[in-house]
Amino acid sequence: MTTITLPWPPSVNHYWRMWRGRMLISRRGRAYREQVGAFLKAAGVTPQSGRLAIHVELYPPDRRKRDIDNTFKAIGDSLQHGGAFLDDSQIVWLLLERAEVVDGGKVVVRIAERTGEPLPFPTLERVSLN
Repeated sequence: MTTITLPWPPSVNHYWRMWRGRMLISRRGRAYREQVGAFLKAAGVTPQSGRLAIHVELYPPDRRKRDIDNTFKAIGDSLQHGGAFLDDSQIVWLLLERAEVVDGGKVVVRIAERTGEPLPFPTLERVSLN
């Protein structure tokens, strides 16, 4: 299993920009992708193949209301671009979890091969939804 701590991402609303009739990754989005790539390289992460399970713990920088699903587009694209896996179509199991607020925000990502064996991190059966 690969575990990496990343900086807080731009939301999907700030990840894309329209330019000359085309949707492009924004300057902030490109900067985030490069930053994630540098983190992955420094950690010695190599591309995983096969079916993947990903658990993402989101530690927001403040108490503003956010849709947690808006955070994963930048994270997933940046992980793929940085070489954590070959293609995001490999992801067959994804858990996004909002955690407590931390100064500056951060994201903890765990990536494991999904072999059909019990996952090495919480599954919905083990998580209380109350």
